[in-house]
Amino acid sequence: MSASDSVPRVGVWLIGARGSVATTVVAGCAAMTAGLHPPTGLLTETPPFTGSGLPALSSLVFGGHDTVDCPLPKRAEVLAAGGVLPHGLPALVSAELAAAEREIRPGGPLPGDTRSEEDLIAAFAADIRSFVRRCRLTRAVVVNVASTEPAPTGDALPPSSLYAAAALRAGCAYVNFTPSTGLHHPSLRRQADSFGLPFAGRDGKTGQTLLRSVLGPMFTQRALTVRAWSGTNLLGGGDGASLADPSAAAAKNAGKERVLADTLGTTPEGEVHIDDVPALGDWKTAWDHIAFDGFLGTRMVLQTTWQGCDSSLAAPLVLDLARLAARAHERGLSGPLSELGFYFKDPVGQGPAGLGEQYARLVGFAERLREERSGDGQRGGGFADDPVAEGAEGAEGADGGGGGGSAGSADRSGEQW
Repeated sequence: MSASDSVPRVGVWLIGARGSVATTVVAGCAAMTAGLHPPTGLLTETPPFTGSGLPALSSLVFGGHDTVDCPLPKRAEVLAAGGVLPHGLPALVSAELAAAEREIRPGGPLPGDTRSEEDLIAAFAADIRSFVRRCRLTRAVVVNVASTEPAPTGDALPPSSLYAAAALRAGCAYVNFTPSTGLHHPSLRRQADSFGLPFAGRDGKTGQTLLRSVLGPMFTQRALTVRAWSGTNLLGGGDGASLADPSAAAAKNAGKERVLADTLGTTPEGEVHIDDVPALGDWKTAWDHIAFDGFLGTRMVLQTTWQGCDSSLAAPLVLDLARLAARAHERGLSGPLSELGFYFKDPVGQGPAGLGEQYARLVGFAERLREERSGDGQRGGGFADDPVAEGAEGAEGADGGGGGGSAGSADRSGEQW
């Protein structure tokens, strides 16, 4: 994505950079910057965020890690053929897709990879720092949009946590848009106070849970008793394939169930089932059956059906989060950005679970960023002076925690990377 040399450029480093969500993010940002499409679904382009100092869409530069080798331009053509991207858009933004493709590096660990956790973290962090230096960026945000991984067992760091550790070592804000472990691994959480970087997550709230976070408070506020709440998800694509693994599906469902428990004050009967239907591709259908009691115990039912394109639902949220996290980093904020809970099923930090209250907190955060603009340049350094500065070295004594951790097992938690 091109930008004038006079405009600070901000990197968005995507984990899963050749996937459907990442491809839609890159193509969508290019389309909006060129005026080809309006910023529908992009909350940071609405009036409450005007003047908050967020990086312009035209200033964003994309790169990332992935373990697959399908080039972004080709992936975009596949998505357009499936109706995810508008017909003809890949050709109109081919230059931007090609530029992002040039900045994608091999991820891992791949089968047969003998590198240690420390070696992998160091390699990933070096890729990010090289991206920042090569593209002359003021800072970068790492966003995980890869497929859901199973919950880890033991002390070993899963791939999502290796990438999270690398992001912090490279001095970047970090956003986990997936249900995967990321910074939630115990050996990373113990280092949270040492980096002084902002982070947010986890598991983007794009469809079924978005609706649940609205309906749950509605039942509570109307004093209606929910007896059972069951749901089914039908989806295809990479996420459908990964969620066919019961352990990965369990990680996904935990956030969906937590929203109900937090908004209803109790856990109703019922559960969510996830079915992989490859023929659906990037489209999904989510159905909920809610049994509740009304006045004098009258039994009633509400059923909802949500049909949508997961990549199109997720992409504007990813752009919002990258811009907000970059601005928070610029302002010198650190630790969990609980004000961004609006975007997640399982938000970090403390905050409400109902969508209305979460939106109010998010708008308050935008106001806070706007009020602090007069102090820009006095807090929150980027990469301009030292693109390869280690996060841990630059954050000693910082307030709050950006999340960090050991490069290996839990017994190494006292090490600086």
